[in-house]
Amino acid sequence: MNQPAPYASNPAQSRGRMYPVPDSPTRSEFQRDRDRIIHSTAFRRLQYKTQVFLQHEGLHFRTRLTHTLEVSQMARSIARALALNEDLAEAVALAHDLGHTPFGHAGERVLNDKMARFGGFDHNMQAIRGVTRLENRYAEHDGLNLSWETLEGILKHNGPLVDEVGRPVGRYVQEGLPFGLGDIPASADLLPSSYASLEAQAAAVADDIAYNAHDIDDALRAGLIVLPELVAVPLVGPIVTEVLERWPDIERRRQAHEVQRRLITRAIENVISTAEGELASVHPASADEVRHAGRTLIHFSDATAAAEQGLKAFMFDRVYRSELVMVPVRRSEALVGELFDRYVATGDMPGKWGEMARGADDEHARARIVADFIAGMTDPYAEAEHARLFDGKRPVE
Repeated sequence: MNQPAPYASNPAQSRGRMYPVPDSPTRSEFQRDRDRIIHSTAFRRLQYKTQVFLQHEGLHFRTRLTHTLEVSQMARSIARALALNEDLAEAVALAHDLGHTPFGHAGERVLNDKMARFGGFDHNMQAIRGVTRLENRYAEHDGLNLSWETLEGILKHNGPLVDEVGRPVGRYVQEGLPFGLGDIPASADLLPSSYASLEAQAAAVADDIAYNAHDIDDALRAGLIVLPELVAVPLVGPIVTEVLERWPDIERRRQAHEVQRRLITRAIENVISTAEGELASVHPASADEVRHAGRTLIHFSDATAAAEQGLKAFMFDRVYRSELVMVPVRRSEALVGELFDRYVATGDMPGKWGEMARGADDEHARARIVADFIAGMTDPYAEAEHARLFDGKRPVE
């Protein structure tokens, strides 16, 4: 095993947890975080949440859980190559999608629209709410009581939320800062104006790599595209040409797998090479110096980033906005919208959720309870709840 780099996160120097716990004789602080995430209810639910294709459409399509596991493996690979803390990279990767709604981004769009008057809905912040408030398994506290470094990574793996004087940056300039940003239970300020650790940056770029490779694989399985169509597509085109020329007569599924594995390998190698150059340039002496480097240090090279945007444009046009995907997306959006409206109007949710909603002090509090409840649903549970409330009728398509 490589010696940790000086800029790697050190679990022995963690800023701690909201609720102090005794040292473990067998696990580091980041290993404990990883284990707590894996054993959480929210993590198990990822098995039945949509990635791109609805989770029940076919057993071989990715779900949020399989996607998360693939991101975790890639994040560890990048962290290992750069002598970072693999356990922290894994923990952030495993938690990064815990706040996703049923039916993928379709559900998130609806909740964000419905919650617009109440601070909006952001799946990244919802992951934070989940691990700090909504998980309620422990005897002494709500949440998973994760370390400061893991919470920071979940919150900021895509970069800072504000600048040095607190003004929103990036997409938050238009969208506004997510609800709850100033009220996160943590052992110390999560520093929303700084960059996250290198381990969290590794998890973020691993997410992009996984999306690119695995959405291509699922789209091929679904018959939305065929391999020869990808020859002219940036990033993946040269790999497809190489595979088709070398193995022109093998089964299409084998060709597709060769494309996928080469795309992943080359993307990871590009990220590692680019990060090595960035680290040599910035030369951070600690994890804190990484946070204040002024830019992300683990990312694609400029040429690869431009090619990746071309690939995403192709996938958006041919896959994400195809009728095969959009028909169930529109139905799912209607379903989530109808559930939200009914719950807010009646508080008719099972168990403690209904009690909390009916006892809420105001409309804002009730709406947030409803959003929390819906965000935690799996796809099948959302379908079952809609059937219960609407006598089995489907939303209007």
